[in-house]
Amino acid sequence: MRTARPSPTLPRVTTVGPPALRLRGVTKRFGDLLAVDHLDLDVPRGICLGLLGPNGAGKSTTMRMVTAQVRQDAGTIEVLGHPVPHEAKQARARMGVVPQQDNLDGELTVRQNLEVFGRLYRIPQRELADAVERALALAQLVERQHTTAEQLSGGMKRRLLIARGLVHRPELVLLDEPTVGLDPQVRSDMWGMIDALRSGGVTIVMSTHYIEEAHRLADEVAMMSHGRIVATGAPQGLVATHAGPVAHEFYGPPARLAEVEAAADAAGVAHRRTGPSVSLIGHPPPEWDGRFGDPVRREATLEDVFVLLTGEAVE
Repeated sequence: MRTARPSPTLPRVTTVGPPALRLRGVTKRFGDLLAVDHLDLDVPRGICLGLLGPNGAGKSTTMRMVTAQVRQDAGTIEVLGHPVPHEAKQARARMGVVPQQDNLDGELTVRQNLEVFGRLYRIPQRELADAVERALALAQLVERQHTTAEQLSGGMKRRLLIARGLVHRPELVLLDEPTVGLDPQVRSDMWGMIDALRSGGVTIVMSTHYIEEAHRLADEVAMMSHGRIVATGAPQGLVATHAGPVAHEFYGPPARLAEVEAAADAAGVAHRRTGPSVSLIGHPPPEWDGRFGDPVRREATLEDVFVLLTGEAVE
């Protein structure tokens, strides 16, 4: 498996100073649907923030407001100090956007796709070739640079989308569900590429509904549900604060699992259904010894935290 390596030519971004992205009271409705509900969020410079939540939580709408594709109904957005949408042009010039959907020009080659975006971002002609070479190397697409985009595999297209969003060396990169629909091997390759950006000091905001993706890549996680941020913090810190170090899974037929849930409710023990089991967050009460069989002990996870705080499953 090939993974991207941090590039010495990537820009270094300091964490000192105002945040790269700041949202205050941001709200967006689509008819009767309240998609984003008075959202407050700060993203310090130089970190990777994972915006974690299920489909429909408001993640993509938030991304679209940050890029001024959608105008907020209320609240303020600042991108690298620029108020959006009033200074959206200046903000977009300093950030890169990687959409969830493939919008590559399929008839153009990999190199041509990068060159077109380089010109759109007004990279000087004398610098364009070097900028394209850097992007090709980061995306591991040097050998496919003369292949048309429509001939690329799904994973290669995602890498090209990221490279295209980086060709002008932005200070802030927005990744909207960067590995959705990819198989595990290709997803792992993409994680290597994203980690290379993070290691290079680029500020990243990444929306995802993959727990492992947020845990592996994000310095901080903002958990989003029904248009609101319900918790923020470092992944391990969120787990330690809200779930503790361990969980215990009880297995059995549906009737047995229902008994476990009822007993947990009566004892005031946090729990959640995890497929064919019930997970108790923490330790079972002493009086349960042997009552429901021997549980399987495991580490608590971000998914445990999300379900405890929202009552929703992430995926």
